[in-house]
Amino acid sequence: MLDLALATILLPVAGAVLVAVSPQPWAKRICQVFSGLAVVTVLLLTWQFSAAGKVPVQATLIAFGDTAILGFTVDTVSVLVAIAVVSIGFLIAIYSGAYLGAGNREHPDIGRRRFYAFLALFIGAMAGVVFTDTLIGQLVFFEITGACSWALIGYYEKPKSLYSAAKALIITHIASLGLYVAASVLFLDTHTFSLSAIANLDDTGKTIVLIAIMVAAWGKSAQLPFHMWLPDAMEAPTPISAYLHAASMVKVGVYIVARSLMASGGAPEIVGWVGVVMAVITLVFGFLMYLPQADLKRLLAYSTITQLAYIFLALSLSVFGSKLAFNGAIAHVFNHAFAKTLFFLVAGALSYTTGTRMLPVLRGVLSKAPLIGVAFAVAALAITGVPPFNGFFSKFAIFAGGFSVSQAHPLLYVLVGIALLESVGSFAWFLKWVGWTVPGRPTDPVAAAAPLPAAMGFVLVVLVIMSVCSSFIAAAWLG
Repeated sequence: MLDLALATILLPVAGAVLVAVSPQPWAKRICQVFSGLAVVTVLLLTWQFSAAGKVPVQATLIAFGDTAILGFTVDTVSVLVAIAVVSIGFLIAIYSGAYLGAGNREHPDIGRRRFYAFLALFIGAMAGVVFTDTLIGQLVFFEITGACSWALIGYYEKPKSLYSAAKALIITHIASLGLYVAASVLFLDTHTFSLSAIANLDDTGKTIVLIAIMVAAWGKSAQLPFHMWLPDAMEAPTPISAYLHAASMVKVGVYIVARSLMASGGAPEIVGWVGVVMAVITLVFGFLMYLPQADLKRLLAYSTITQLAYIFLALSLSVFGSKLAFNGAIAHVFNHAFAKTLFFLVAGALSYTTGTRMLPVLRGVLSKAPLIGVAFAVAALAITGVPPFNGFFSKFAIFAGGFSVSQAHPLLYVLVGIALLESVGSFAWFLKWVGWTVPGRPTDPVAAAAPLPAAMGFVLVVLVIMSVCSSFIAAAWLG
């Protein structure tokens, strides 16, 4: 199983190297093949892990004496998140092969090699983040994802995109200092970098390490006060926006917090209070900020900030003893990845076919492009948590877990209640845009829309299906 986990990391990396040394016309296919092979290995890993009774497996690959430097772990959480990270990466590679072409009405392009090289490397680095079980390993893969995001956000090489890429790199790397602090404190107290050593710290040490990791996570997951890079990162090609802000970069933050809490053997309550308060503040801020947005991608960027805040909220609630909230957080990582990827790729489909993603001029999509119209509605309902779509089930677990632990901590009733009100408000706002964009008589840009390439349509269909089915997969897997 550990060999399969390592193969899941190394196959996309090998694909990135081959893309870099191959002729430009081959780049697309090489990226698609190697990301597809990574999907095969992660599915084989899932089958073997399940057949073995889902017993966690760990191994140290690099050590200096008794100090673990780099190791990997295979457990229910890492396998589930790896499925999302790798499979969505493959779907993005398929979608990008059609999106990056002369037929794109907003951004005609030839699909340069560096796009596919960095995309493949990104998939491998994300798999590395998922499977590593040391803080040094997290730091290494954390930095690789930062470099990939910088290269891909600035892909179009326009002044604004280059500025946005630098902004994302600087802000996330400032926040990453938290990981350096956490690794230093952990090593000084335990003489190892293994995450499992967090359980050996006293409450003061745990608090320092966990809050330092949380600070790094806030930067990567665009939470206050490090949120400002995410909306500007929409300068990236839309498939990259989908991968960065649905399945990969922003999920690094919540994932490393989840792993550290799993390894902590019980976190001090102060960690939970800090996490809950910051999550609720970010929720309210994100909701207020996406109300005036007319650009669909910027609207989705602020929506991503709020959805990640839900995951931070759930992880923080788990500190107070709610296993249901923790499982809801992991399920929401999985569910949100598919639903938000769908929404971003709908934005890409609209810009490809109509030349714009400005919501006020998009109307009557269903009559002109039925698949895009249906996908738009499904994505909006899934993101806002309407049954039977996936967002409902993970949000339900988060709120149920939150109200359960609130019995012993009454102030949590207020904070969880605010989050619930935000969820209702976001549903109303997205419903407004569904009612404006999907039905009705087509506006001129929609009436003149070009046909959607088959590869892009295929990916939208798969994601529509997963926006219904992923919650059942997550629930069955997590138990």
